[in-house]
Amino acid sequence: MKFVASVVAGIAGLAAAAFLFEGIYFDGPRQGMAEIEQKFLPLLLTGLIFGVVTSIVAPVVRLVALPLVIVTIGLFLLVINAGMLALTAWLAGQLGLPFHVEGFWTAVGGAIVITLVTWAVEPLFESRRVAR
Repeated sequence: MKFVASVVAGIAGLAAAAFLFEGIYFDGPRQGMAEIEQKFLPLLLTGLIFGVVTSIVAPVVRLVALPLVIVTIGLFLLVINAGMLALTAWLAGQLGLPFHVEGFWTAVGGAIVITLVTWAVEPLFESRRVAR
């Protein structure tokens, strides 16, 4: 269930980042119902790729970069998250999906937005157990 929550939160974050930054986008129409119809499936597939990248690749990169994370008091995590977003865009392009991230600073901004949206969405999937 945690992976599903992560993917759904990633999809919401990708959609928000694509809405907020001109350098993060899906090819196709820019408004109206045609935009939703043509970008919905690519958004879902890109979100799945992003979920896999953040579940498998990101922990390994964070472990290897741990000394830099410590020295920079955690700020290097922004660079790692931006790299994961750029890797997602590259993998999406290799699979023929129309998702693009242009530039390092755009990726950093997108990573911040995705992180904030993930923090907001993932708790909605936590199960509330009643104490007996």
